[in-house]
Amino acid sequence: MAVKAYLQVIMKVNPENREAAAKVFFDYRQPFLDTIPGALTKELLVRDEDVQVIHGFDSMEHAKAYLDSELFTQKVAPGLKPTWAADPDIRFYTVA
Repeated sequence: MAVKAYLQVIMKVNPENREAAAKVFFDYRQPFLDTIPGALTKELLVRDEDVQVIHGFDSMEHAKAYLDSELFTQKVAPGLKPTWAADPDIRFYTVA
């Protein structure tokens, strides 16, 4: 199945917290792919200025629904929040 929508979460994470943020990504990557409806891909991008997680979905509906999922609200976001230097920037994209 092809990716039709992306969810991009851009986070300011200070260097001393990057290992903890990466751990959250790797701990929940497979559960995300196995249990979230429409989830197809999940990638971690690291730059000097930020850390980004790019999620690929089969539809925009599924991309938006993930932010209300138990996995995100009860595990991923609480695990990441202590690593944030600022609130994350959340963006959605449709594949043209």
